Formats: sequence, C-alpha cells, structure tokens
Amino acid sequence: MSEELFGALEEKLAGEHPSGSLDFLIGKFRRQQEIPLLFEARLMKKRLDLGLPLIQTESAASFPAEARRAYEEEMVEAAREAGSMFLAKGEIDRAWPYLRAIGETGPVKEAIERLSLEDATDAVIQIALQEGVHPAKGLALVLGQHGMCRAITCFGMYPIQEDREACIALLVRSLSVELAGRLKDAIESREGKTPEASRVGELIDGREWLFGEYDYYVDTSHLISVIQYSLETTERDTLLLIRDLCRYGRRLSKQFHFRGQPPFEDVYTDYGMYVQALLGEDVEAAMEHFRRKVAASDPEEAGYAAAEAVVKLLVRLGRFTEALEISLSHLRDLAPAEISCPSVLQLCHMAGDFERLMDLARERGDVLSYTAAALERTRAAANP
Repeated sequence: MSEELFGALEEKLAGEHPSGSLDFLIGKFRRQQEIPLLFEARLMKKRLDLGLPLIQTESAASFPAEARRAYEEEMVEAAREAGSMFLAKGEIDRAWPYLRAIGETGPVKEAIERLSLEDATDAVIQIALQEGVHPAKGLALVLGQHGMCRAITCFGMYPIQEDREACIALLVRSLSVELAGRLKDAIESREGKTPEASRVGELIDGREWLFGEYDYYVDTSHLISVIQYSLETTERDTLLLIRDLCRYGRRLSKQFHFRGQPPFEDVYTDYGMYVQALLGEDVEAAMEHFRRKVAASDPEEAGYAAAEAVVKLLVRLGRFTEALEISLSHLRDLAPAEISCPSVLQLCHMAGDFERLMDLARERGDVLSYTAAALERTRAAANP
C-alpha cells in the first residue's frame, strides 16, 4: 500500500469518528477490486460495531450469542459479495472458497456452465469434478482438453454421484463418435467414398474386412471401461450406443479380447447380453444366458457376483418375483451388507409377497421386518 493511502488513513483515524477509517478502506477496496481485503475490512468493521476485538484471535463461536449471530450474518454478506465480484471477473477458482463457505454453489455452477473450453483451468475443472459442483461440464472440459483417457481416469477417480448418468452418457457418446469417425476413415480409404451411416453398428455391418488380426480403431481399455457402465445407465439412447460398442468388440481379433470379472468374463458378449435385456430385445435368451452362469458359478472361486448381477438385472426389468427366487436360492444366507443387490426382505417387499416376508423375518428373529410385513399385508388387503 502507498504512503499516500497511509496518510489519508491517518487523517481518518485522527478525525471525530475514527470508525470512518474502515468505511474509507471498504470503499477504496471495493473500487479497486481488492476483494480479499474488502472481505476482511467488512468483518473488521462489524467487529468494531459489536465491540469485539479487531484482531481476531478466537473463532466466532466464542462470541456472545447475539453478537455471534450478527457477525455471522455479516460474514455471509461479505462472502457473497466477494464471491460475486470474483465471478464477475471470471475468476471462478477464487470465488469458490467464499461461496462454498456459505453454501451458495449455484452461481459457481452457472459460471462453469458458461465456461468455454479455452478458458477452463485445471483448478476450475477440479472444482467442477472433485468438488462435485458440475461434474458433467467438468468431464466435458476434460474430454475437450485432454482426451478420452484422462476423462475415463477422472470419472473413475472421483466419487461422482450428481450428474453421474449424464457423465456416463457423455463418455459413451464421445467414444462412439471417435470410433465411428475412425471406421469412416477406414471405409473411405477402402471403398473410395465416405459412408452415409453414422452409427457404429451400421458402419460395421457387412464389412468383415474391417476386422483383421491386428485391426482396432479405439483403445480397447477405453472400450471396456465404457461398456462396463451399462450396469448403471437407464437411458435408452446410451444403451443403444453401448450395444453397438459391444457388437464392435465381439468382432475384434481375439488378441483384443480380455477376460472380465464374473459374470462378465467375456466382456463384449456378456455386457452385450445384459444391454440386450435392458433394451427389451430377446429378453428370455439374455436371461437364460445369465441363469446358466449362476448355475455354473462356484461361490468358493467367484463369490456371488453372478447371482447378484442377475438379481439386479431382474429388478431393473421389474421382475421382482424371479429376482426373489434367485436370491433365495443363492444369496439367502448373506447379510444385506455382504451383497450389492437388494436383500431377500427388500425383494419380498418389491414383489408384494408379504406372507413370505413375514416367514423370513420370523425365521431370522427380525421382529421389526415381521411387523412391517404384517402391516403392509393389512394395508394391501384394504387397498386392493
């Protein structure tokens, strides 16, 4: 700070109302966009007004109750102003600590949504992804700046829940576009013209020559990673794209096939069958495919993954009674915390089988579930 400023400040401090020195500083910091200093000056002014120590050595929690409430209200207002000023300057990463502290993340999300690929910094992308402010836009920025490999890594690294399905759709769509583009290039080189089709399934149909021993068109680790998200997505358009990715994968040379985890050991075929069922295409064939896997699975070697996957698939198809039968046959003795699918008691409720729920609850000494089942049975009988 200049000597001129200190001179002006001395005059204020020597005047009739020394507190005006802080008003003077607040005005100056606001005009000059000295945002962190403005924030601190506002809080100091509030401490002065409340008769609190100007050099804060204790947290606001130690202030008297009435003073604490007034001080915290000023803190919120000051943080809101500071965050808004940083956002107006396009400095999202500097606005974030202020607005996060007061729980007002909406303006930060809106700013990230408007952000261009060229203006996105790693710090802002981290706020969007790691802090969960706007995962879908954050992932799109990673894709645009760093490519598919980094995007898949980031998505798997952070526990993204908000916008999760939108993020999965983005990964699937981006990989499909990349694959379709490379297939088109190969087809144009061979056939002399660019094909009109744009979907992977249409491009590979009738073109066995695309799949020589060493031919592949996208990184197979990216392909497998994206296909596995079919277990989470419910959007039909995304499932259709994954189905085409599985069809493409099945036609690759065997050297590009890798063994997955049960019951998806044959990644392209097994996930393809799973998606087929979700799309309502020859569902019984897909279910029979997985029932055989459950029957052949040895829990000592592979655990209960096959049965759990089938239960989850049947639940997604709304076939709760069948899911219950699988669970009773293969997962009955496992505690809910030991499995990744609905428990037998939950499946009884989903299936509306309250008699069986009561029997199972009584068998297990679970008095609360027994009571819940009895009450649900009564309610169901009264509202057929």
